[in-house]
Amino acid sequence: MEEFFQQLTNGLAVGGIYALIALGYTMVYGVLKLINFAHGDLFTIGSYLGLTLLTSLALTDRLGPGAGIAVLALMVMGLVALVGALLERVAYRPLRHSPRLSAVVSALGASIFFSNTLMLIYGARFQVYPQGILPKTAIHLFGLYVPLVRVLILVSSVVMMLALYAFIQRTKIGTAIRAAAIDQDAARLMGIDVNRVILIVFLVGPALGGAAGLMVGLHYGQINFTMGWVYGLKAFTAAILGGIGNIPGAMVGGILLGLIEALGAAYLSVAWKDAIAFGVLIFILIVRPTGLLGERVAEKV
Repeated sequence: MEEFFQQLTNGLAVGGIYALIALGYTMVYGVLKLINFAHGDLFTIGSYLGLTLLTSLALTDRLGPGAGIAVLALMVMGLVALVGALLERVAYRPLRHSPRLSAVVSALGASIFFSNTLMLIYGARFQVYPQGILPKTAIHLFGLYVPLVRVLILVSSVVMMLALYAFIQRTKIGTAIRAAAIDQDAARLMGIDVNRVILIVFLVGPALGGAAGLMVGLHYGQINFTMGWVYGLKAFTAAILGGIGNIPGAMVGGILLGLIEALGAAYLSVAWKDAIAFGVLIFILIVRPTGLLGERVAEKV
């Protein structure tokens, strides 16, 4: 039973990371009906920026572990958000009225550009986060000793997901995003600046992806310029699992995918964990083709 709960907490932490990345996919698809294939590379950029800022500014030494990591996370999220906004302005906005395939090719090109740029700057080898950033302590929780970093990842992921949901549901900008997702032309007639809405989506989604990249670096200690492909694919799977275009669906899909992977690796086989996850995805899509919570549908705003 103890092993089960250990894997449960591990799955929740990894699932939180998947969910944060999946939110970027689902927000862009909800508004533009576009799969942003470069989103996984924005996540990778967040990991590398976290490493660079951590080693160059020594934030944890100056501010302490807690405040240093918090400031580092805000800096990484802000910088990756700016990269996301630049990506939208350069790669997607000029193709807004072109055939959808053109935007897909542009997204793939941006992904290749980002990954190769990281390789040229940092090299092809794995990069290692400094040791001892966070205390190697465990929290006594319901009779279990859960590593502190795992708890921080889970709590931070849940807080950011809830904050995003409240932002989308309870603010004027969130209402404008939902309106643009339903019908951009009608939103323009109502006085909504759709270009501004899309820009905000490309700020928020990459910021969450950058935070997830920093979490991966802190949790596993090693990063590589190709990891955006793996995590991006998992997060895209999570978005489909929950219902692409549905923000709560991306959250649920990410958490569920993390749990399936963790429990599958523990009780069946580590080598088969990806096959198990995708097998569950196929089964759920056969039963519910629109995902667990369904795709976004028209609603009153």
